[in-house]
Amino acid sequence: MDKQYYVYIMTNKWNKVLYTGITNDLKRRVSEHQEKTIKGFTKRYNVDKLVYCEVTKSIESAILREKQIKGGSRKDKIELINSINNKWDDLYHTL
Repeated sequence: MDKQYYVYIMTNKWNKVLYTGITNDLKRRVSEHQEKTIKGFTKRYNVDKLVYCEVTKSIESAILREKQIKGGSRKDKIELINSINNKWDDLYHTL
């Protein structure tokens, strides 16, 4: 079985803060953000809503894609989210 890696974007309930990350277990990682179990940016800014994710087949491609997204403007990130989730619904429940 091939390993999958996820590049994801999360926000807070007001959709003001954007956080981009990577993981090999999206459900677990989003739960960690929601439960505030890890200190840092997402805990400080109440980032707990998954609004975008994409799958890659290698850690290298996930890291490259994460850097690409992080290097883009806020407008680029908003357009990316809107391309699959224009209502900015929490996608966690669809995992």
